[in-house]
Amino acid sequence: MERLSSGYRWTIWACYGGYIVQAVVNNISPLLFVLYQTRLGLSLGSISLLIAANFGFQIITDLLAVRYADRLGYRRCMVLAHLCAAAGLVGIGLLTPLSSRPLLVLLLSTLLNAVGGGLLEVLVSPIVEAVPSKEKDKAMSLLHSFYCWGCVAFILLTTLGLRLAGEENWGLIPCFWALLPLVNGFVFTKVPIGRLVAEGEELPLKKLSSMKMFWLLAAVMVCAGAAEQSMSQWASYFAETALEVDKTMGDLLGPCAFAVLMGGARAFYGASGERLRLVPALMCSGGLCVVSYLLAVFAPHPLIGLLGCALCGLSVALMWPGAISLSAAACPAGGTAMFALLALAGDLGCFTGPQLVGLAAELSPEMGLRAGLLAAVVFPVLLMAVVGSISRGKKIP
Repeated sequence: MERLSSGYRWTIWACYGGYIVQAVVNNISPLLFVLYQTRLGLSLGSISLLIAANFGFQIITDLLAVRYADRLGYRRCMVLAHLCAAAGLVGIGLLTPLSSRPLLVLLLSTLLNAVGGGLLEVLVSPIVEAVPSKEKDKAMSLLHSFYCWGCVAFILLTTLGLRLAGEENWGLIPCFWALLPLVNGFVFTKVPIGRLVAEGEELPLKKLSSMKMFWLLAAVMVCAGAAEQSMSQWASYFAETALEVDKTMGDLLGPCAFAVLMGGARAFYGASGERLRLVPALMCSGGLCVVSYLLAVFAPHPLIGLLGCALCGLSVALMWPGAISLSAAACPAGGTAMFALLALAGDLGCFTGPQLVGLAAELSPEMGLRAGLLAAVVFPVLLMAVVGSISRGKKIP
């Protein structure tokens, strides 16, 4: 127990790789939205549909995982997740450019990516939590930062790949990234995987759903997912269309900087989170998130707008892992069902936020995406309200 066996070290690294795979499947289309418009002729409404499909299918996957993940077993589900992610990426890169109905192919590929991403969202955290070692606390804290580092590496390498291959050969990029889930999925066939809660000792779903604390934290997850993905999903498009900056500079100073600051903040939380008082930290996060959105929307200069996009990454960094950590501490017997329901709440926010942005942008064509991001300010405001309510009830430190 004191030291982690070499086998379980590979388990943790495979879980880190799983979060990188999730970063790829969640962000492959957002980086290509403008190319979908110029090369495939998709409308803004079609692009919004792709975002909705991604997180909508993830929500359905989360719901199914609550019931079936334990029955199928972690290993089978993780291998299935990686195979679906690989198939979705190949569908985007190989089949879409050849199809006469690219939107349909993209939707089907997005479905596969969403199943993979949804299963990863549900299972990676409990697999790390089930590692038989005291070192798992640090591993769990660092786990969420690897999603961010995956985003950074993905954006940098994809930007470089588009420069080298040319935008006309954009389909090569998703096919290249499909190699990652194939390799990591193979690793999951070999590594040891523990069980989070002994069979028969899991907290019944009915009792879990009756806990007011759980639902308050689930509400924080909804707001966290919405605040994060409202900016993350639209940042590249916003930089090119609203701020009118070059795609390379926009991606590096917008979504890439967003991911760097989010990853850095999560790594800091992993290293010193025990000294952090979560309620004040989450309230500050919500306040900074409001400021960052307003900065992006009303910036008088494109660089200031990109600064707002980047600061949003810093502001949302603590929201998701903070809610998960609190839930695990408050309900250690929650088991897979608890992680699945939290993932469901977070994905509900990930679905709702970008959809609100796209809808508000279409309803206010004179402001465009600025109106959409302005509407998204509601999510950090609601998060602060819920956290304040929890604090007044003295339910968390």
